[in-house]
Amino acid sequence: MLNYSFMQNAIFVSVFISILCPCIGIFLVLRRYSMIGDTLSHASLAGITLGLISNQNPILGAFIFTSLCGALIEFLRSYFKKYTDLILTIVLSLSVGTAITIISSGKLHANADSFMFGSILTVTRFDMIMVLILSAVSVLTLILLYHQMVYIAYDEEAAKVAGVKVRLINYVFSILVASAISVSIRIVGVLVLSSMIALPVATALQLGKGFKHTLIFSIIFSITDIMLGLFISYYLNVAPGGFTALISVFVLVLILIIKKIQSSISAVRGK
Repeated sequence: MLNYSFMQNAIFVSVFISILCPCIGIFLVLRRYSMIGDTLSHASLAGITLGLISNQNPILGAFIFTSLCGALIEFLRSYFKKYTDLILTIVLSLSVGTAITIISSGKLHANADSFMFGSILTVTRFDMIMVLILSAVSVLTLILLYHQMVYIAYDEEAAKVAGVKVRLINYVFSILVASAISVSIRIVGVLVLSSMIALPVATALQLGKGFKHTLIFSIIFSITDIMLGLFISYYLNVAPGGFTALISVFVLVLILIIKKIQSSISAVRGK
């Protein structure tokens, strides 16, 4: 299996995905914005179709359009401060409407299905270069803004009072989310992309560790999920994206069961 170049490409991309997605996801989950990842993953489909119809790289199209949608979400927060779900509905309507209009127009002379469900066969060398660049820039930005983003994640109002440029960093973070989504599309697919952003973090949170340890365990769970999903889906001949999502849910449930058993054992010993 590893002798095939498309599997080598897929593994290369998967490693970067499994590191980048939890790094973005932990901030989304802590801020209770996990649905933003789902909204922007669907927005990426519009970017893909725009890229394909203009004969440009679809991942680049997804990155640009998703970045614009992320900036739009942040802009609309000024007008709908108490209605985050409404903002997501507006952006989702815009992006899904754009995608469906382009796909149904008959002018799209390419198949967008592989982006919806994920396909290891479609990862090209150019995609690998883009994934490497976007991932490197995103991780470097996260390192530089780490302390400010942690502050904002726990208390945005306090961060403003402390002089943190919250609005600017939120716009930058929107672009980072767009980057994580666009580099993950090829393998995971649009429909289950949000699972790679949120579920490894949700699993790591069950361990009850501090922020840094939660981030590390999120990456470990993410690597486990996507590698198991990639290899097993190859032998089952199913879409890697959907199977990776199932693996993520299974690992989360397994951790919950183990945690429940440990609590029961501790309760018995306490008696």
